Amino acid sequence: MLNDIESVLITQEQLKSMVEKLGERISEDYKDKNLLLICVLKGSVVTMADLMRAVTIPCQIDFMVVSSYGSESKTSGVVKIIKDLDHPIKGYDVLIVEDILDSGMTLSYLTKILKNRNPSSIKICTLLDKPGRRAETVEIKPDYVGCQIPDEFVVGYGLDYDEKYRNLPFVGVLKRSVYEK
Repeated sequence: MLNDIESVLITQEQLKSMVEKLGERISEDYKDKNLLLICVLKGSVVTMADLMRAVTIPCQIDFMVVSSYGSESKTSGVVKIIKDLDHPIKGYDVLIVEDILDSGMTLSYLTKILKNRNPSSIKICTLLDKPGRRAETVEIKPDYVGCQIPDEFVVGYGLDYDEKYRNLPFVGVLKRSVYEK
């Protein structure tokens, strides 16, 4: 796996610091709220696991699987829910936890669906924001961001290419030769 990485973009230590800072802000902002963290699987599982431990207030969690990529390196433009939430979100202060905000198509679609379920509030937390890739037709802005990254194909810390590389403890830039076949 390491031979497929062009460079390390964000180290394990930097990730830990980012998630701790996000946890502090979220804990402060939601201290008197009914917080529900929604993890968008599979990529966000690592971020979610670390973030929920960095949140110091009571919260609940739930999971969704939403896809617009499949095994491709670019979004297909078609968003589908593969696994929906287990519980109703009415009355909760929902915080969608994402690994990366790229084109914004998936999160835009997901946010619209969840708003129709009458949560008290809905916000977005993304570890990585790649605004250079945002689709022109998509108007979405994350409320919590670990950091912005350049328009590179990144893997690690939950991020994958064709279901590989999720277990790398850092975020790295994948060599073009791996995904441009």
